Amino acid sequence: MTLDSAAAPLHIDPLLDDPATRIVVCCGSGGVGKTTTAAALGVRAAERGRKVVVLTIDPARRLAQSMGIDSLDNTPRQVKGVRGPGELHAMMLDMKRTFDEIVEAHADPERARAILENPFYQSLSAGFAGTQEYMAMEKLGQLRSRDDWDLIIVDTPPSRSALDFLDAPKRLGSFLDGKFIRLLMTPAKMGGRAGMKFLNVGMSMMTGTLGKLLGGQFLRDVQTFITAMDTMFGGFRTRADATYRLLQAPGTAFLVVAAPERDALREAAYFVERLAAEEMPLAGLVLNRVHGSGAARLSAERARAAAENLEDSRIVDQGAGNAQSRGSAAPEGSSPEASETHEPLEAAVPVVAADSVVPTEPVVPTEPVVPASPHASDESDASDVSDVPAMPADSAAPESVASGTASVTTSDAISDAASVTTVEQLTAGLLRLHAERMQVLAREERTRDRFTALHPEVAVAEVPALPGDVHDLAGLRAIADRLAAGGTTG
Repeated sequence: MTLDSAAAPLHIDPLLDDPATRIVVCCGSGGVGKTTTAAALGVRAAERGRKVVVLTIDPARRLAQSMGIDSLDNTPRQVKGVRGPGELHAMMLDMKRTFDEIVEAHADPERARAILENPFYQSLSAGFAGTQEYMAMEKLGQLRSRDDWDLIIVDTPPSRSALDFLDAPKRLGSFLDGKFIRLLMTPAKMGGRAGMKFLNVGMSMMTGTLGKLLGGQFLRDVQTFITAMDTMFGGFRTRADATYRLLQAPGTAFLVVAAPERDALREAAYFVERLAAEEMPLAGLVLNRVHGSGAARLSAERARAAAENLEDSRIVDQGAGNAQSRGSAAPEGSSPEASETHEPLEAAVPVVAADSVVPTEPVVPTEPVVPASPHASDESDASDVSDVPAMPADSAAPESVASGTASVTTSDAISDAASVTTVEQLTAGLLRLHAERMQVLAREERTRDRFTALHPEVAVAEVPALPGDVHDLAGLRAIADRLAAGGTTG
């Protein structure tokens, strides 16, 4: 499948080579190859001279396996085996550990310990909605502030909707700085008996209701957490805003990753529109797992018609006797090829072994008779009788020799017929597979053309599908090569 003329090509190498490009964010719906794309981009950039760190949030840990690292954690680890002058590091977001680092960095030791041991904090840091996306942005801000790498590639969290990546930081920041949290913080801010009086009088109805719904101990854990976090809430909001501005900066490039499927491209189109509304820099669309064919000029209709013609001609060429014995077992002593095709080739054996050949009286040999070899050549003649053990004088030796010669000729004929039938069947099957492939190509082209018609301004790079999964650096390198070449028209 080639790029539509309406779609501008996405050139990956100039994007990665530009020193002004400091952050590349791979985003899109789940299951479209974001992790593989991010890792391949990291390998490509490092081998072209950049010092790269790839931040993944993929829990399947495929990135570590493909890069030859036993495991990834919250600390960047260098990847060995990268060619060229650059460096490649990789890490996997540990959501809870990142939250712990924020607490330890912005609270004194005593307060930090109280927060880390609080049950509500442990639940919040481990699984609160939007925490993973928020912590990914926190970690991105930390990596960018350290300035140890000149390119950061982010693999966004797998989620049902790719828009969660943009919404979550603001959502968590709003929660931590919201009215409900401020209301719960009020007694702690007032302090002393006045605060306790306010808590007992002004909040008795609310806390009683929440206590029944959530449990009294849970509500106390929340209030203890909020009291300890009092001085940190403003920092969450500030960092969330700073990270959002970082994503809008000119040095950031968003790559929307999709597959040539209707749902994935619909999500990609929605994401493109959202990025434009948020004024975030979009580099283009990476279309993964695109199918192609080396015989695209042979249409699905012509391939299917050719397969039908081959099958029809094979049916017409079969004799009447063969048609009647269709599905019967192959004869004993026939070639393996004839047995595998399950064709009625055994009907030829009774025709050749006629009554004129078979002796009317049974032949009882005085010594074991060596059966004719199934590999005997057509050059066997009467001179081969000397190789046969002695027979009784009253036996029909010439007739037996003639019968053995006829059996060899019959075996060769069966083998030749089976080979012809196998080739015809294989050819017809391949033609039908090609017809199915061309239908897939046509469907993918229609889906892609629908996207490019809606968003002609979006540059597109198509990545041809690989025959298998990517498990190592060589596979990532192959993906990167295809990605770099995917922005060229052809």
